[in-house]
Amino acid sequence: MSLDRLQKLHDRFLAALDHTAEGAFTGAAAAATPWPHDPTTGRELLQTLLRVRALDAAAHQLRAEGHGHYTICSTGHEANAVLGRLTGPGDPALLHYRSAAVQLERARQVPNHPAVADIARSLVAAADDPMSGGRHKVFGHPALGILPSTSTIASHLPRAVGLAFAIDRRQKLGLPAVVPPDAIAVASMGDASLNHSTAQGALNAASWVLHQKLKLPLLVVVEDNGLGISTRTPEGWVTARLAATPHLRVFTADGSDLAESFAVASEAVAYVRRTRRAAALHLRTVRLLGHAGSDADTVYRGPAELAAALERDPLLRLQASLRLAGILDAEAIRALVESVHAEVEHAAEVARNAPKLTSRAAVMAAIERPLCSATEAGDERAGQGAANLTLAQGINRALAEQLDADPSTLIFGEDVAKKGGVYGLTKGLLGRGGPARVFNTLLDEQTILGLGLGAASLGMLPVPEIQYLAYLHNAEDQLRGEAATMAFFSDGQLSNGMVVRVAGLAYQRGFGGHFHNDDAIAVLRDVPGLCVVVPARGDDAVALLRGAFRWAREAGRVVVVLEPIARYHSRDLHEDGDGGWLAAAPAGGAAYGAPRAYDVGEGPPALTIATYGNGLWMSLRVAHRLAEARGVAIRVLDLRFLVPLPTAAVIAAAQGAGRLLVVDECRQSAGVHEGIAAAVLEALQQPGAAPIRYARVSSADSFVPLGEAANLVLVGEDEIAAAAAGLLDRG
Repeated sequence: MSLDRLQKLHDRFLAALDHTAEGAFTGAAAAATPWPHDPTTGRELLQTLLRVRALDAAAHQLRAEGHGHYTICSTGHEANAVLGRLTGPGDPALLHYRSAAVQLERARQVPNHPAVADIARSLVAAADDPMSGGRHKVFGHPALGILPSTSTIASHLPRAVGLAFAIDRRQKLGLPAVVPPDAIAVASMGDASLNHSTAQGALNAASWVLHQKLKLPLLVVVEDNGLGISTRTPEGWVTARLAATPHLRVFTADGSDLAESFAVASEAVAYVRRTRRAAALHLRTVRLLGHAGSDADTVYRGPAELAAALERDPLLRLQASLRLAGILDAEAIRALVESVHAEVEHAAEVARNAPKLTSRAAVMAAIERPLCSATEAGDERAGQGAANLTLAQGINRALAEQLDADPSTLIFGEDVAKKGGVYGLTKGLLGRGGPARVFNTLLDEQTILGLGLGAASLGMLPVPEIQYLAYLHNAEDQLRGEAATMAFFSDGQLSNGMVVRVAGLAYQRGFGGHFHNDDAIAVLRDVPGLCVVVPARGDDAVALLRGAFRWAREAGRVVVVLEPIARYHSRDLHEDGDGGWLAAAPAGGAAYGAPRAYDVGEGPPALTIATYGNGLWMSLRVAHRLAEARGVAIRVLDLRFLVPLPTAAVIAAAQGAGRLLVVDECRQSAGVHEGIAAAVLEALQQPGAAPIRYARVSSADSFVPLGEAANLVLVGEDEIAAAAAGLLDRG
């Protein structure tokens, strides 16, 4: 259906070329006035619009033949071509999925860049698609300054705010330039996405920054075609909503009129460049087809509405405008049409025969970047003369080291600056790094993570803090849909390595209830490419954070450091005053990324306990009691990594002891024990495999209540001891 309608649009365009006098122009062309801008700009914009239409037709044709996969068209939104004309590769951009014209027009600024061929290959998920390598259909290219983004729910806008913030912050810190000094960030979206909480949070964050008279060179473009698939945007809503955003300068243009769009966009871009303040460009576009190839919009759009949409076809008005100005005549335009169609047909034919991804390994290569190749293990026992540290002190020490070592490091979040964090973990860092590098943010986790993503995209090393794990859930898509996908969408060419600190887990003796005792880690373990580590002691914190900073910087990884709050200030292990939970920082730059074994008792281990976080503290206490009572040796293995889960090390330790107990402090249905159990089962199927007796204990599938009731749902020492004794008694 869409292919037929595209053909009718094309026929309508050719028919319009038969009108040679101004008075003969009809429909959309009747509103045209002579092109008032540079003639070359007009000619090239027309060529770009023709390429967009031809690529949209090719997308539907390739889909009909079984070659293509993506049929969300840019037809009707072509006025966004002016953004590609007015901004350049030095202006980082995150684009709406109807932005073919932006990419095509920006490509003119890079000599011999084959933008038409690039888009054609992306339509068929070709392995040689220069952006995603066949993994997804995204607009973008490193050489064009366009970062890949799906933009479906405006999830890219927090990053866009971060990009604009980072442009200024790099300059303020005197870091080497990665973009021109007058660069701006550009982000576009549809009118329906403006209503999403992510968009509203990002606009609010922009206003919050502007209110403090800080620099934020960001241009947000809302392409308003009045429809979110079939849901209508109320007339005047976009105008009213943008106008209600404090400190945001709003520019409005008719997207069916390229001359007006170019003039208004020029003003908007110049305003942002000159003032270094954010602005919004409201482009009133038109949707000439369904939302996508499978969308039968005739069900919810009547004949009169569809006919009215045709009267706003920007391609018809532009050709008339150029003819009125004497820049092109009908024959020149017909020749341009023929050359464009030949160009796109050739690109589509090449795309039909392009190679595809053919193996699981090929698909995952972009996100399976090794962790430990970016760091040397070092001797974690060296340098024990350093002062003994609590977990909180170890984290603070590692952050201080990083601030000193890397001037591009930023530490930020709620209350992290003068207050030093809720638990004092960032105390003293403001004085060490200064307010440009250690600062408070507004209380919005989407913004905190988006700020990190933007800074990382410009080569900085952000260390955002999420105050509690429970607060992450309203912003988790910034990790899943934005942070972790960057390498996937860019075939590993781009990354946004950062270290996200999250205070979490339970055992705070009833404090705060669910919101401050959250053991929901499944969302973190379910994100491809994400790395999740849990330091339990001060030495773990120093070494794991050292590793995390290297993995982020050198391997482009997004690392989540999940910190067990209940252990922040612990000093003792077995009894009051024993100092058994204090630990010395590793020497020098030693970092490690493997599980760590603690042997309790004499002789070969009769039992391996695999655990992490609070579970390590409890398991060591239980192991000590059992070793004394039974005269056996027990190996307690601190996993340290929840993603990737070090199952090989667990199995090796378990096979040596013949018994494995997994102590998982998180929920029974969504912790780490399932992954370990599956790995053990697979290992036992191997020829000659040593037998392993297996058991696990975990917390209940419950939210954590207040007070002593918390102990009813969290795994406890008595439960661990009973399970361990049961395994030891089984021969």
